[in-house]
Amino acid sequence: MAGNRARKKTLPETPVRTTIESLAHDGRGVAHVDGKAVFIDEALPGEEVEFVYTEIRRDFAEGKVVNLITRNQARSEAPCPHYGVCGGCSFQHVEAAKQIHIKEDLLKEQFKRIGKVAVPELWQPLIGPHWGYRRKARMGVKYVAKKNRTLVGFRERRHPYLAEIDSCRVMHPTVGEKLIDLSELISGLSIREKIPQIEVAIGDKQCVLAVRVMEPPTEADKDKLRAFAREHGVSICLQPKGPDSIVPLDGEPEVIPTYALPDQDIEFKFRPAMFTQVNYEINRQMINRVLETLELNEHDTVLDLFCGLGNFTLPMARYAGRVVGVEGDQPLVDHAKENAKHNKIENVEFYAADLSKDVSDHPWFNRKYNKIMLDPSRAGASEVLKYFKKWQPERIVYVSCNPSTLARDAGILVNELGYKLVKAGVMDMFPQTGHVESMALFVK
Repeated sequence: MAGNRARKKTLPETPVRTTIESLAHDGRGVAHVDGKAVFIDEALPGEEVEFVYTEIRRDFAEGKVVNLITRNQARSEAPCPHYGVCGGCSFQHVEAAKQIHIKEDLLKEQFKRIGKVAVPELWQPLIGPHWGYRRKARMGVKYVAKKNRTLVGFRERRHPYLAEIDSCRVMHPTVGEKLIDLSELISGLSIREKIPQIEVAIGDKQCVLAVRVMEPPTEADKDKLRAFAREHGVSICLQPKGPDSIVPLDGEPEVIPTYALPDQDIEFKFRPAMFTQVNYEINRQMINRVLETLELNEHDTVLDLFCGLGNFTLPMARYAGRVVGVEGDQPLVDHAKENAKHNKIENVEFYAADLSKDVSDHPWFNRKYNKIMLDPSRAGASEVLKYFKKWQPERIVYVSCNPSTLARDAGILVNELGYKLVKAGVMDMFPQTGHVESMALFVK
């Protein structure tokens, strides 16, 4: 251990003056000092700043602003008192209405630089609530004996420790305004040191908190959890092991959260640890744009890759002749099938397949699809794009949570597979954060 400490370089303490050139994909300002890229928290393009180093590596460095010399016009004071300490947000120093346009510029830059593709036309950004929108989260929990307090929330920026916060303005107020109440609840449990996280799942009408327990709670603990659930109108479950182990408290009914798509008359049921979009307002707008862009009709056979629990599959099935959804997570596939039955939608099929591997022996692979929808994880969809030569879809809509992998894959579709990028745009799925949700349309 002593040897490791000795190798750790002491960071210079003297502030360095520089001008911010651009934004990185995570929203940090980018400057170059002595030929090395420096990623600087809370710095915006065009600003002249003084910063101190927080990390220096061989290929790049990181820093934080200590003195702002000139200001970007989009800069504003962060409304959350925990901003800068809590790592849950990284964009509150930008006016809420201007954040999405900065992300739009970032998307265009990534397409040009990474994909070597120009965006010919931009969709109008999809916008929604700037605060209180987040309905899914995994919150860390840590009992701190020295303070006799339980911390509930998110990690500090650039540190593994939980931030000491008493509210979260980005989280839906059902939970975001009750962090102190949750802290006091857990501090009063006998197993307070054996609870590392809480999975938050807030549906249209239900809120489920899945408490990860490393030891079984006592009967007195369970009584306290039940009383809290009744007082605050939530459902509390216990998670003794992995996500599939989540169960209600003894004697309590299982509450399944739901979210609706009123325009398509669809209701989704989901379990607390399952992936769903965090922002329901933007999700509804996004689905409507996908349906409009794909121009679906009863003659279409659509392939929905990385389909999850059918968030796009089932709405598309309202308009297409046939839709096939493929997803790598078997529990999600099972749940997608249940949701199809729940909504009496019969022209869909769901299959489990790891799309990063060879899927040519799967029964759905050798069919013809004239339209394809993709919504992959941050890693993107490059491994599956090689199959597009076989399917030859005439229309592709790609939804992405990572503009750099979308840009990379756009380069493959356009420069290698002969598709034309028609349109791209951003959705304000994650206001106050550096995350960029985007969409692109490709046609043959």
